[in-house]
Amino acid sequence: MQQRRDRVQWVYAAKNNRELEERYDEWADEYDRDLREEFDWIAPRATVGLFGKYVAQDAKILDAGVGTGLVGECLIGAGYHDLHGIDLSMRMLDMARRKAMYRELRQMTLGEALDFADDTFDAVVSVGVFTTGHAPAHAFHELIRITRNGGHILFSLKTELHEEGFGQYLDDLETAGEWSLVGRSERYRPMPKGEPEVEHQVWVYRVGEYQMGDV
Repeated sequence: MQQRRDRVQWVYAAKNNRELEERYDEWADEYDRDLREEFDWIAPRATVGLFGKYVAQDAKILDAGVGTGLVGECLIGAGYHDLHGIDLSMRMLDMARRKAMYRELRQMTLGEALDFADDTFDAVVSVGVFTTGHAPAHAFHELIRITRNGGHILFSLKTELHEEGFGQYLDDLETAGEWSLVGRSERYRPMPKGEPEVEHQVWVYRVGEYQMGDV
């Protein structure tokens, strides 16, 4: 059990994207089991639980930081089927591909330019990706670019990270008219078994300037 918990900290301690990719490649075979059995990872269903209010069933959705497809499992269960995914780890993508849920899976790194045209997706979801040593806040620029005007970006974020700087970055994007905050969850514990002290929230932004009556 302790080895599984140590593995999470080992991943967080990666010094660069190359090292992070290698560590996720190594973890991929046991990733689902570790998160479900050791941590009781509930962030995917907490995030997808907000989809019905904001995202149409026929939406074209990007799972940004798809991992092994745990978010995709929840989306399929909620009736969404036009799913696409990206991740920096090819081995994690291989595990997601075995589940046969995504129309397209490609290796890309959040924080770098994404190989999609403007306005490609109706919605983007990212769970457990904007966190320590992973996707930087400036990655939201590319996610906004590839989401159509009026589309939505839903993501989970550790509460302390929001308070320590992410929140200001998100607010600055709103001030610039890039998106507007339309919803957020209550604080919750995404890993009640493994790390019960950690709290997250799910944030929902609408791409494009806010219009009265949108919320």
